Amino acid sequence: MPDVRELVVEADGGSRGNPGPAGYGAVVLDPVSGEPLAEAAEYIGVATNNVAEYKGLVAGLKAARELAPDATIRVRMDSKLVVEQMSGRWKIKHPDMKPLAAEAARVFPASQVTYEWIPRERNKHADRLANEAMDAGKRGEQWRPSTSTAALDAGARRGADAPDTGAARVVGDAAAGAAKARAALAGTAPAGEAGSRATAVTAPPGADVEPPAPAGTGAARTAPAGGDPLGDVGAAVVAGRTAPAAPPVGWAAAADLGAPATFVLLRHGETALTPEKRFSGSGGSDPDLSAVGRRQADAVAAALAARGTIQEIVTSPLARCRQTAATVAARLGLDVHVEDGLRETDFGAWEGLTFAEVRERHPEDLDAWLASPQAAPTGGESFAAVARRVAAARDRLTARHAGRTVLLVTHVTPIKTLVRLALGAPPESLFRMELSAASLSAVAYYRDGNASVRLLNDTSHLR
Repeated sequence: MPDVRELVVEADGGSRGNPGPAGYGAVVLDPVSGEPLAEAAEYIGVATNNVAEYKGLVAGLKAARELAPDATIRVRMDSKLVVEQMSGRWKIKHPDMKPLAAEAARVFPASQVTYEWIPRERNKHADRLANEAMDAGKRGEQWRPSTSTAALDAGARRGADAPDTGAARVVGDAAAGAAKARAALAGTAPAGEAGSRATAVTAPPGADVEPPAPAGTGAARTAPAGGDPLGDVGAAVVAGRTAPAAPPVGWAAAADLGAPATFVLLRHGETALTPEKRFSGSGGSDPDLSAVGRRQADAVAAALAARGTIQEIVTSPLARCRQTAATVAARLGLDVHVEDGLRETDFGAWEGLTFAEVRERHPEDLDAWLASPQAAPTGGESFAAVARRVAAARDRLTARHAGRTVLLVTHVTPIKTLVRLALGAPPESLFRMELSAASLSAVAYYRDGNASVRLLNDTSHLR
């Protein structure tokens, strides 16, 4: 059983570009055996190395607090900057660092935490987790524990600060110990593991095939446009299970992070295929807006002109988006820039078909597609592939338009993917969002990598 009087936290962060696509990793260790008790990692979007390192520290401290809130904590990091600043020997001058350092300082009382610098080669576990998180972000996915997580670089750790136990402990073994540690503190016996989570597919999220929302639902607003960020929700693996981590920054620090890059997400107006609910992606015909779609574009242009907040316009290369964007641009007096990463999914052999026709003609294709984001229609593109290119486009655009409000004119799948990634939601959430033609959604991206979903499927301008 782990010694719950003391825990070791090792944390790291990295940025491929500084600033660039960034991620953090953290591990909580038993100080005697060196076994891992909890891990945390997250892709945080475009950020600097120092921001990523601080976010890794916060995640590691919070994972340790969940295990043993009364324990003393020994933090070990290879970032001299973070160690010296958190130890109080160096001043924190950079505005990006101050809210993160304050967040880290609030997790435990200062008397319970000490900081120690270690060489990079002794921080391999946290470094590996950070790189796994960045790799996941590059694929447009959230970090999940991999099979490599099961075994530590135990030789290096034992040689440094723990006795040789004869074999590396795997996370599964450590999980049982961590559960016992929490139970000992609470005075209860460890509970059994929860059952597997079931999922249900309600309807496909493809292009112009848009399912009706469940009864009683409508446009969802998670925060008022112009409101405070919600903070990112990372993934922490504690005792072998995935649980949400507390927001590392949250609304209270938003003012310190500067103006976000805000993407106002506009789905194009109707085409002839939209009311027939036919798959209309990037691999078939490229339909123009219908008369209804042109009226919708006029209506959204008027609404955006009245708001007066749009500073740039970026569009998918497909005709229905370019026409919608041109209508808005003419009203706002702005130029239109094309981003290929915002194009719709290529639905391959399904292009132009209804869902029922796909079920009849390509049943195996459809079953696989509904079951896995890795599956693609024959000759088409998987949602996993779409997520990768949408995430890459997002990173390019947030870096290019920091502090500005940008209208992205695009399609169902790219908009749902941006919302899903901002929320850290699983791929199956694509099937659980309604997105009407010419609807508006909005996501704000802050400099620390946090994302705030501010609006979803607003069609009030069409009434």
